[in-house]
Amino acid sequence: MGSLAVMIFVGFVVVLAFKAVQQVPQGYESTVENFGRYTKTLPPGLHFIMPFFDRIGHRLNMMEQVLDVPPQQVISRDNAMVTIDAVCFYQVINAAKAAYEISNLEYAIRNLTMTNIRTVIGSMELDSMLSQRDQINAQLLTTIDQATNPWGIKITRVEIKDITPPHDLIDAMASQMKAERTKRAQILEAEGRRQAEILIAEGEKQAQILKAEGRKEAVFLESEARERQAQAEAQATLVVSEAIARGDLNAVNYFVAQKYIDALGAIAASPNNKLVMMPLEASAVIGSLGGISDLLKDLHNKAPQPPAARQPGPLFRE
Repeated sequence: MGSLAVMIFVGFVVVLAFKAVQQVPQGYESTVENFGRYTKTLPPGLHFIMPFFDRIGHRLNMMEQVLDVPPQQVISRDNAMVTIDAVCFYQVINAAKAAYEISNLEYAIRNLTMTNIRTVIGSMELDSMLSQRDQINAQLLTTIDQATNPWGIKITRVEIKDITPPHDLIDAMASQMKAERTKRAQILEAEGRRQAEILIAEGEKQAQILKAEGRKEAVFLESEARERQAQAEAQATLVVSEAIARGDLNAVNYFVAQKYIDALGAIAASPNNKLVMMPLEASAVIGSLGGISDLLKDLHNKAPQPPAARQPGPLFRE
C-alpha cells in the first residue's frame, strides 16, 4: 500500500508540473484564462501558471500572414463587368483582442476585404480602374485597416493581383488601342511630310534667291561692259570724226574697212553657206588696213609723251 501511494504521489507531481510549465514558441503569444476569464498574455518563452486554476485559452500567430482573397466579379461605374483577384497581408498586434473580440478571424478579414473591393471598384470607371491600381490599393488598405483596428489586427498591405474584363471588352480595347496607334502613326507621318516639304520649299527659295542675285550681278557686269564698250566706240568715233574734219583720208578708209570686215564676218557665219566664193581683191582690204595704220600713227605722234619713255613702233607693217 505504501508503494502504491508513492506512485500515485509521483504521478500527481508529474501531472502538476506538466500543467504548471508552459512553453510559448517564438512568433506566437498565448492567452491565459482563470476559470474561463482572460487574465494575461504569455510572450514567447518558458512560463509557469497555476495548474487546475489557469489554462491556455488561445495560441495566436503574431507574424505577418497572407490571406488570399478569392476572385469576384464587380460592376464598375460605367457598367463594365470585371473580375477582381486580390491578396491581403495582416498581422496580429494584440493577442487578447484578436482572440476575444472576433470569432473566426481569417473569415472576417476575407469577407471585409471582398466587400470593400466591391465598394471601391464599383465607384470607378474601367479606364481609371486599370490605370490607378496604386490608388485602389491605398484606399483599400486605409479602409480595411480602420475596420480591423478593434480586433487587434494591423493590415499591412492590400494588393490587387489582377483585373480581368470580359473577352469582348478586351477585344474592343485592343481595337481602340490599335486605332489610336494608327492615328498617331499617320499624324507623325503627315508631320514628317509637311516638314520635308517645308525644307524643300526653303531650299528652292534660297536657290531662287541665289540665282536672282547671280543674274543681277551678271546683268550689272554686262551693262558695265557695254557702257565701257560704248564709251570706247564713242571715243573712237570722235577721233575719226576729227580726222575726217581735218580732211584725212585714212579715217574714211577706217570706216570702209570696218564695214567691209563686218560684212565678211556675217557671210562666213551664215549656217546656210558651206562654201563662199568671194571674187574680191585683197589689195582693197590691205589698203584700208594701211589707212588705219597711218591713222593710228598720226594719233600716236600727236599725243604728249613722257621724256624718258621709249617711242613704240608701228602696229602694222606694210
